[in-house]
Amino acid sequence: MAVALVGPTASGKSATALQVARARPGPGGVELVSVDSMAVYRGMDLGTAKPSVGVRAEVPVHLVDLVDPDEEYTVTRFQLAAGAALEGVAARGGRALLVGGTGLYLRSVTDHLAFPGRFPTVATALAADLDAAGPEGSVGRSAACATLHARLVALDPVAAARIEPGNERRLVRALEVTLGSGRRFSSFGPGLERYPPSRITLLGLGLDSEESDRRIEERFTRLMDEGFLDEVRGLAARPGGLSRTARQALGYRELLTHVEDGVPLEDAVAEAIRRTRAFARRQRAWFRRDPRIEWIDPDDDPVTVVLGHVDRDTGGSPR
Repeated sequence: MAVALVGPTASGKSATALQVARARPGPGGVELVSVDSMAVYRGMDLGTAKPSVGVRAEVPVHLVDLVDPDEEYTVTRFQLAAGAALEGVAARGGRALLVGGTGLYLRSVTDHLAFPGRFPTVATALAADLDAAGPEGSVGRSAACATLHARLVALDPVAAARIEPGNERRLVRALEVTLGSGRRFSSFGPGLERYPPSRITLLGLGLDSEESDRRIEERFTRLMDEGFLDEVRGLAARPGGLSRTARQALGYRELLTHVEDGVPLEDAVAEAIRRTRAFARRQRAWFRRDPRIEWIDPDDDPVTVVLGHVDRDTGGSPR
């Protein structure tokens, strides 16, 4: 059906996928399907490493620029959009290559996960408690986040163990479901502990921690040189601003503390690099738990390996 290329941030997934698509162009060729929870937002380009407009004119790329940054976007919406995108690729006789590092979004496609409903009144009340405590990054806000996490520990210790105390979006969602449904949030996710057979071939690009740390700092420095701060300023100045979900994007969240709250730029950049490194470690742990992923040997050429699977899984042959 399709091939997915996964791995931690800065592992080279996007560059590899682009080379694969260029090697299999035209009708019946490779079409890329983004699996990135923040690339769905228009205008959030540099920090998400989104393919440029020029690249997208050359290679079909799906599931980017779906909504404005002031909208909330959920994994359920992504699941539906991904299904439609994959059906479209198949109808054209193409070969879908999913690429990205948002693990839950990928599992929503590979495993057809079912997700709990929404309870907007509960979510709004929880978000209001956070907003009343102060701006993001403030001492009061951090304390309010810790209180929410402690509340989740009492109600659903399994879910609390999986969520960082500072991850506002996930904390609010877990409590929203737990309080709104009367069921523990973790009880909706037994599927995450299972790895059933999938029609999607899963390939992984690994990276050791030291090299990952180096690449992440190097990339963030390059993004700043390319105008990342100006991009964030422009987003913050939009009439609708950024949604709660969009504001959590790595890099954007930290630079927003500089733009909106006056945090020194040097401190904001250092925090962005630190959090991105921590996120990459969590990504590695998430993907390493999945026994279905075939990890590409560092000594092998990843483009050749992915092409081999793309051709094999579609019944094609190298051209």
